[in-house]
Amino acid sequence: MLAPSAGYLRYGKRALDVVLASVALVLALPLLVLVASLSALLLREAPWFVQARPGLHGQLFRCLKLKSLRTVYGADGSLLPDESRLNAWGRLLRRSSIDELPQLWNVLRGEMSLVGPRPLLPEYAAHYTDRERTREQVRPGLTGPAQLAGRNSLSWPEQLELDAQYAEQVSLRLDLRLLVRTPLYLLKGIVAGTGISAAGHATRPSFLAMHRGAATTSISSVS
Repeated sequence: MLAPSAGYLRYGKRALDVVLASVALVLALPLLVLVASLSALLLREAPWFVQARPGLHGQLFRCLKLKSLRTVYGADGSLLPDESRLNAWGRLLRRSSIDELPQLWNVLRGEMSLVGPRPLLPEYAAHYTDRERTREQVRPGLTGPAQLAGRNSLSWPEQLELDAQYAEQVSLRLDLRLLVRTPLYLLKGIVAGTGISAAGHATRPSFLAMHRGAATTSISSVS
């Protein structure tokens, strides 16, 4: 097993994030403005979605997204399931991953990294094993091995295992390999819908109900 690069983690990774995220945000800004305007029109509500997510060492931060789910309540006053709230526009945003672009700002603020485990919901953390909790030793990322290995089509144990492996092996070489592979994977998602959802689900099964099981995926298969 490769050991994480201490020098890269302490200095180089953050420098890489600032440089690349700055350029990406400037280039993406016109697209963000256009998509946010269309979202406000098509969803008929504010286009921005802000939610607390755990970052480095479990510290909560305000994670930014473009809203892809409509806010629709049932007769009992609770939010309807994702299947009932996801329209064609929301599916397009998720398929293209454009809804994640505002997180470039989280990267610039030092709350996220370009590469790392995806930020999950805070309530999941109480159910992690000690190994799964190692994902919190690095900043969450816009892309990472779990995204490239199947995204929402992965089981929860598979994703958490890949996250743990990444935290143990993070290096400049690994980050660059994952960054280079990300555009191709995004293109596959747009064209073929790769990894957008698990079979039979609008997104994926509930973490709290389904996250335990056999995890066999290796980071070597996606990096």
